[in-house]
Amino acid sequence: MTQTQENLKDAFAGESQANQKYLAFAKKAEQEGFANIARLFRAAAAAESIHAEGHLKAMDGVASTVENLKAAVQGETYEFTEMYPPMIEQAQSEGHKAKRMFGYAAAAEAVHAKLYQMALEAAQQGKDLEVEFYLCPVCGYIEIGKPSQACPICGNPPERFVRVN
Repeated sequence: MTQTQENLKDAFAGESQANQKYLAFAKKAEQEGFANIARLFRAAAAAESIHAEGHLKAMDGVASTVENLKAAVQGETYEFTEMYPPMIEQAQSEGHKAKRMFGYAAAAEAVHAKLYQMALEAAQQGKDLEVEFYLCPVCGYIEIGKPSQACPICGNPPERFVRVN
């Protein structure tokens, strides 16, 4: 791998992290009554997203939908089978509060992998999915159709799920 390829990977990771950090900062600013500062954080987050997407494209990281779905299945599967289990174990051994979100993420990533696999099968047949998705804002679980029961991962009530547009 060339140094520029390594630089692109590092830049993509940094810009992606900055995007998420600034979105979290925006939520906090809103909670504290700083509406315009929250907007500034959201604007900067959007800018970081533009940078990250540009870096990803320069790495040839965006392919056809079928290839992107294959990559998504692989990535989500890695996360719930290899990445999160030792993190959960370590956090539990340390009594660290991260064990809760690590656990939520691992369980949600397993669901994401299944959903991506379902989408991959549809896309390989030239079909789109004809469903609505709802997101649990606590743990990241995704439900097909409007939920009628509490989140199976974290117990969040169904009325708190957010419809994804």
